[in-house]
Amino acid sequence: MENQDTIESTQSTPSVPPKSWMVESILVTLFCCLPFGIAGIVNASKVESKFYAGDIAGAKRASDEAGKWTKVSFFIGIGVVVLYAILMAVGVAASAI
Repeated sequence: MENQDTIESTQSTPSVPPKSWMVESILVTLFCCLPFGIAGIVNASKVESKFYAGDIAGAKRASDEAGKWTKVSFFIGIGVVVLYAILMAVGVAASAI
């Protein structure tokens, strides 16, 4: 019976940490939106340390948070670029009149 419990607990524990989002967080911090990218980096740095400390749920939460802030930063950066392009087009059109 004890062997069965050990086998089940070994099979339920993942051997690979969740995605850390570190590279993506650094890139969006540099190219898109600094404040939200930093939040992504902070959460990404917690993923592996929590996983190897045995906090699988905490590692998953940190990975989810890192992914969320990385995506928010990316889409805000894209939005700013699009808004800038629209304002420049309007400015050029207004000066041509």
